[in-house]
Amino acid sequence: MERRAFLRMMAAGAIAAGLPRFRAAAPKRPNIVLILADDMGFSDLGCYGSEISTPNLDQLAQRGVRFTQFYNNARCCPSRTSILTGLYAHQAGVGGMTGGDGGVPGYRGDLNPQCVTIAQVLRGAGYRTAMVGKWHVTYDFPKYYEDRHNWPLQRGFERYFGTIAGAGSYYDPYFLVRDNEHVQADRRSFYYTDAIADNAAAFLGECAGKGKPFFLYAAFTAPHWPLHALADDIEKYKNRYLKGWDALRDERHRQMIEMSIVDGKWPLSPRDPRVPAWKDAPDREWQARRMAVYAAQVDHLDRGVGKILTKLKETGVERDTLVLFLSDNGGCAEELTPQWKLAYIPSKTRDGRPVRLGNNPSVMPGPEDTYQSCGLPWANASNTPLRLYKHYCHEGGISTPLIAAGAGLIQKPGSITNQLGHIIDLMATCVDVAGTKYPSVYDGNNILPLEGTSLLPVFQGRWRQPHDAIYWEHEGNRAIRQGKWKLVMQHQENEAWELYDVEADRTELHNLAPTMPEKAKEMAAMWQTWAERCHVFPKPKGFK
Repeated sequence: MERRAFLRMMAAGAIAAGLPRFRAAAPKRPNIVLILADDMGFSDLGCYGSEISTPNLDQLAQRGVRFTQFYNNARCCPSRTSILTGLYAHQAGVGGMTGGDGGVPGYRGDLNPQCVTIAQVLRGAGYRTAMVGKWHVTYDFPKYYEDRHNWPLQRGFERYFGTIAGAGSYYDPYFLVRDNEHVQADRRSFYYTDAIADNAAAFLGECAGKGKPFFLYAAFTAPHWPLHALADDIEKYKNRYLKGWDALRDERHRQMIEMSIVDGKWPLSPRDPRVPAWKDAPDREWQARRMAVYAAQVDHLDRGVGKILTKLKETGVERDTLVLFLSDNGGCAEELTPQWKLAYIPSKTRDGRPVRLGNNPSVMPGPEDTYQSCGLPWANASNTPLRLYKHYCHEGGISTPLIAAGAGLIQKPGSITNQLGHIIDLMATCVDVAGTKYPSVYDGNNILPLEGTSLLPVFQGRWRQPHDAIYWEHEGNRAIRQGKWKLVMQHQENEAWELYDVEADRTELHNLAPTMPEKAKEMAAMWQTWAERCHVFPKPKGFK
């Protein structure tokens, strides 16, 4: 299909033309498949304006609904915590990272006993449960690995294959686990994205059609660094980015407007001031290669999703399964250096060659003996047209695509919704769809009430009562959104609140705090009240 025809088809629900307005009634207890990408930017899918080939996710969007104002927690482990628990991450103990116990309630680096996971709730309701991929919600350094109290099987999943830590090689993942035991990757042909997808399909084969509904959580690591991709995938994109990041941002922005993903009245945010114009950039061949490998990783992720969707169809449960796809944060601007000496970065390849760590322009990324990232310039493009990146609470850090499809729940296939949502809503959605109840007590522990609310009304084309406000904090970066108003602060030496009308200015270019100080003050007080209630404070000694 020609690109322009595809864009027209995807725009604002056009593909729903000629389809029945309502699907057949959903089964009482649909299966649920929750698929998570890692560090993928807002504009990296074809159905969100990208040039990267993502036909499986594009087809999922044709069958479902795409969200344009859905939010994450700006960083891997806090986002995964909220996805699994329906709470703000600090409430569940993972307000920071998972390298160890910070000694205060919001920063234990480990899921606490006052929360439950989707798997625990649904398994108690008779669902089969399985997980593949990245866990990253408990201590993830070697000295902790004998303590399995918060591994997936101890948190409601019957089966698990994946990695407990937050990053690692795609060819030789750090501390690979099956169920509760450490296993070794196949040294001949292992590629982690394929392994995640293949194990997901195997789990579906075990669960589908066995008389019980199932919940599968597939947490891919793609396209998180390192830039590891297969040669044939890289070849597909080797010349695609030679025009550079400025041209790519302009191209994606135009497509996103045409597809109604963003409003044409929102200007493209300026190129990050730390990034040169493409015409002035050094090492352009290497720079283009970085993005080519990243695109190859997204492309291969889409094929992994395709394996899962194909298995649902082959096992006859496609129509009975709700599929949710999203990313855990915005594109990642981190630039890797040789000083990144971490346990999950191997010093040697499986066949004994030294790993060349760091974003060195004399080393082309992709093979197993490299360890690089796409870096700030391309993260700027991944988050088109938004500001900033993973880690920050400006829109580029916290905005994620969300696609929901299947189980007869989507009133208007191919539609786009501008209704607001947050990852705290996913637990409530799963509980609602499964027709069960969220517990107040679990295993003898009092459980905190849900913070999220169900997205099911949005799937069904109805208006959903929005949150009074939604909140963020990560390593000193903070924000609150209340209706069209967003108050946000970037942690820095001279930090100050910024106020935006995100209906008129989603790219956050016109700070209204100086002209609306009372509104800024009111929202800052709301944020403070939330922060104190949800254990943002106190912070560990020396923490941002």
